[in-house]
Amino acid sequence: MTDVGEVIIRVHREEWARVVATLARRLGDLDIAEEMAADAFAVAVERWPVDGVPPNPGAWLITTAHRKAIDRLRREVRREEKHKEALMLFDAPEPLGALDDDRLRLVFTCCHPALAMEARVALTLRMVGGLTVPEIARAFLVEETAMGRRITRAKAKIKAAKIPYGVPLREDLPARVTGVLSVLYLIFNEGYLASDPEKEPVRGDLTAEAIRLTRLVRALMPADGEIAGLLALMLLTEARGAARVSANGELVALDEQDRGAWDRELIAEGHTLVRARLSSGQAPGRYQILAAINAVHTDARDIRDTEWPQVVALYDQLVRLDPSPIVRLNRAIAVAEIDGPQVALAEVDGLPLEGYHAFHATRADLLRRSVESRAAYDRAIGLAGNTAEAAYLTRRRDQLAGP
Repeated sequence: MTDVGEVIIRVHREEWARVVATLARRLGDLDIAEEMAADAFAVAVERWPVDGVPPNPGAWLITTAHRKAIDRLRREVRREEKHKEALMLFDAPEPLGALDDDRLRLVFTCCHPALAMEARVALTLRMVGGLTVPEIARAFLVEETAMGRRITRAKAKIKAAKIPYGVPLREDLPARVTGVLSVLYLIFNEGYLASDPEKEPVRGDLTAEAIRLTRLVRALMPADGEIAGLLALMLLTEARGAARVSANGELVALDEQDRGAWDRELIAEGHTLVRARLSSGQAPGRYQILAAINAVHTDARDIRDTEWPQVVALYDQLVRLDPSPIVRLNRAIAVAEIDGPQVALAEVDGLPLEGYHAFHATRADLLRRSVESRAAYDRAIGLAGNTAEAAYLTRRRDQLAGP
């Protein structure tokens, strides 16, 4: 690939959201904004190898896309008022500093709670991430036509429901930010450990995209602690990616991972974010506490060096914020390292998680020397979401003594 071709790919990743967001604000239509942005990049592919890359690629793309949009409006105009409106749009000056705000508006629009979660994820990856419909369809093992319809319906609902293209009011912002982070975390988790047994167990492209989008949102809202916490959580989890699946496709548990294979740069960045949040003096939210738990794990050179009392104390904080059965299950795993498996088992057995494979896997580990353990492993294997987890659990079951 030529140097210009590589530049265009980089510019697409860096500027797509900016171009779409600016056009969406000016034109008030996500469909037209997306089409004109794509047209502008197509023109860049044609012209830049000949004319050279412009000094400000993003501004060039916005100008080109805007002119194409105005030409389209002029061609489609049926009333004089519309024609005048198009001319006004074309001549309207760009407000100073509006671009970053436009991207934030786009994020909140794509993650609006009126949309189904699957639509929010797809729309965010398309409009903010710049992924193509085929790329998104492949990532979630959906037919391309079905994914295209999902995105089209989401944009149509935004238009029909008159969902505002803007940042929420101050009093609504905390709840809406939580919704944005939920979308980003869902994208990351689907890459971190696929929910479909037919998929690759780990999808580095999706985890990388989730991290990139979270970096973008954090750059737009640098004072928000939960955004920083989610980014730290993703980085500390991603750092262990190379050690999480064995050569034969089996999930490798934390206590068995080769810690020398962990990405120390990602760990250092994640730890820096966690320390900054702890020193802020502000009460941590869910993502910040989860990041702190992961910081404790990634700080230990060996599983035996893990500060388990600190992990339990952090889970105690998390339970106060989120007393869900899954959080309590994870807390019990840490409790077992301090008070022993019987104490942890007493907490686990009361949890309403019969349909959750990790519940049975945890019980199996706590009961490894008993007859009941094999049945717990069998139940966990039957509920496992992918082949890597199933292989790991099968090996653990088969290591048990007895029939």
